[in-house]
This record gives sequence, structure tokens and C-alpha cells, in this order.
Amino acid sequence: MTDLFEAAGLTPETPSPLADRLRPTTLDEVVGQDHLLGPDGPIRRMAEAHRLASMILWGPPGTGKTTIARLLANEAGYQFQQLSAVFSGVADLKKAFETARGRRAAGQATLLFVDEIHRFNRAQQDGFLPFVEQGIVTLVGATTENPSFELNGALLSRCQVFVLKRLDDAALESLLDKAEAYEGRKLPLQPDARHALLALADGDGRYLLSLAETLFNIGAAEPLSIADLGRILQKRSPAYDKDREEHYNLISALHKSIRGSDPDASLYWLARMLAGGEDPLFIARRLVRAASEDIGEADPTSLILANAAKDAYDFLGSPEGELALAQLVVHLAAAPKSNAVYAAFGAAMRAAKETGSLMPPAHIRNAPTRLMKELGYGKGYAYDHNEDEGFSGQNYFPEGMERQSFYQPKGEGAEARVKERLDRWAKLRSERGG
Repeated sequence: MTDLFEAAGLTPETPSPLADRLRPTTLDEVVGQDHLLGPDGPIRRMAEAHRLASMILWGPPGTGKTTIARLLANEAGYQFQQLSAVFSGVADLKKAFETARGRRAAGQATLLFVDEIHRFNRAQQDGFLPFVEQGIVTLVGATTENPSFELNGALLSRCQVFVLKRLDDAALESLLDKAEAYEGRKLPLQPDARHALLALADGDGRYLLSLAETLFNIGAAEPLSIADLGRILQKRSPAYDKDREEHYNLISALHKSIRGSDPDASLYWLARMLAGGEDPLFIARRLVRAASEDIGEADPTSLILANAAKDAYDFLGSPEGELALAQLVVHLAAAPKSNAVYAAFGAAMRAAKETGSLMPPAHIRNAPTRLMKELGYGKGYAYDHNEDEGFSGQNYFPEGMERQSFYQPKGEGAEARVKERLDRWAKLRSERGG
């Protein structure tokens, strides 16, 4: 196997980043992934059995995907070969497969690690299939994107998908302890600044060690405060891809927090999306939808306010207009909830598709010509404003179709008064034979 230093154009004496110097040398040293690497973890069992299945490692940056693949090959006795989908093309894949075929003929198994595998197009992903099926390579792909969306179904069906977790504070703290032991000194941080450093890392172990290396290198004479830390280190933007899974996860979290009547959680998810650079008008569109779907007639003003908030943002822009969205989010989350109109419309659509072209009953058809009148169009129509209580109770469904009850008000908020009126009209309809 090519020496890793030589492959990178380095010598062992060349300075390397702290994260590389502290890279785990056994699976036991990998932190934060005990569900996969613990005594009963599936990857641990494969390594101990020296029989690896092709797999996809899906998780945020800095959680150990590359390290796990490399150690897995080492502990299972496989030859490790690495490609990056960012820098590799068809020629690189062919060369990798031919090399693996030669190793197999010599009795040596190959673990082919493909970083950022989701960046290969569909045809390139299909190119892996025969080599995986024949056992020429054991494929380990790494991705930060949801494999369900980004990888071919055929490739996914031949791989197990393992989800790596973002590193929690305990795992990140263990990395700092390891870095301090390696350096032989403590990080120059006050306790609250140390906690802030963990928050800055945002679950990314590699990024945390890069931050720690910067702090070691500055050689501060006194422990740094949070304010000092902020001046020295640049906070990176939260991980957020506006056209990928996180985009849909966060808008779903916002919508469901509103539906669950939690203004605080709703404001948090709104802030997360705005901090990540989401288009506020995309958020506004979903809020208009929530006003109709989840609040409806329980608070009919919500839809008006949703459109007003969208117009306010259009008028003011960022950041001033974002306050209108925050006000709307609080209103929607605190409003009474009813999906009765949403459910009723869905039921009505299904009935419309099932009943086809049934005509309205003759008495409510339009009769602008003499022929239509002679055919009975409009005959017997009762003008509701002239009836007792302004209600005739006539049938308005097609002839031959039984009366349906789509709209079932929940009795929340303003919908309670709607329910009272509908119940009264149902009683009158029954009495008047409508």
C-alpha cells in the first residue's frame, strides 16, 4: 500500500494538523459512535468477524466517517483504497476496480472507501454494482447527505446504511482532553469559554481540534474569556443546505412546532433557518400554508395575518422584515387549532373524483333560456333569504348522490360558533326534508 505521507507529498517530519496527529489508531478510540462501534454495535461485530459488508456511512462532517473506514479495513485485514468523488472520474474508478481485481486474484480483499459518494452521478453510481456484487470490492461510501435522496436505489439495496451522530459535548470534551494530553498543557480557557468552544464546534470533532490548535498556537498568557474567544475565533455558519435534506428537516420542525402550539420551539426553528441563510419568503409560504392547514376556521384571521406578514417582509426586507415573520410564528403557534377545513377539502376532492360528471339538481341549475326553463332548470328553487331563519334546507348535492358530511368543525376558537350554526341548520334541514 502506498505510504500515506508519500501519497500526500509529505514526509513524516512535515508538520500536520492536530486533527491528523490525533486520528484514532483503533476503533476503540473513536468517540461518539458507540451505537455502531460499541461491543454490540454492527460495525464492531463485522470487524471482529473479519467479514465486511458494503455500507454507506451517513453523518455530519467531523464525526469520523473516514477514520472508521480506514480502521475497519485495518482491523478486518482488508486492503484500504480511497477515492474522493469530488476529484475522481471514470478513469480513476476503472483503475481502482482493476487494482482490486488483481488483489482478489492474489487472495487479498479490498475495502474501497469513496468519500462524498453522493457527488457521483447516477451512471457512475451504477458502475459500482457489478464489482460490489462480485465481491471484487467491499464498498464503504461516506456522505453528509440523505442516501435516500442522493444514491441510486440499486446501489442502496446492496449496502447497509449506518447513521453517524453529531458529537455531543461529552465526546467533544474527550477530544479536548486528548489534545491537551498530546500537547502536555491545558487550553488557555476559562471554564465558560471552554464550554463556548464546544458550542462553536457544533458537533464536528475535526473542527473542534482545529480551533484547539489555534488556541494552543497563540500562547495566551492568561486564560481567555468568552469575549476573548470570540475575538480570536471566527464562528462558522450553521450546517444548512438550502436545497437538501436539512432544508426540509428544519421547515418540517417549524411547521410541526406551530401545529403543536409551542411558540418557543417555533421561534427557535425560525431563527435556525434564518441564521442558516434560508430565503425568508420560502418560510413565509409555509406559514401561509400552516394558517390554512392547521388553524383554519378556528382563527380565520390567521390566514390574513400570514399574508400580511409576507407583504411586510416584502416591503421591509431583512433584517427588519424578519420580525413580522417572528410575530406571525408566535400568533400561529398560540392560535386555536383545527384541521377540519383541510380534512373536509380532501374528502370533497375524493368524492368529486369518484362521482365523475353528476349534474347539480335541477332546482339549482341556471336557466337563462326558455328551453332550459321548459326542461325544469331552476324550478322549485327556494330563495334562502325569503325563508324562515334565512335557511331553506334544500338539497344541493347531485341527484342520485347521498348527502355527504365533509366538514366536521372541531369546536375550537371561532369554529365553536360555526359548529353551533351548522348543528342548527342540520336540525332545520331534517325538519324541512332537505
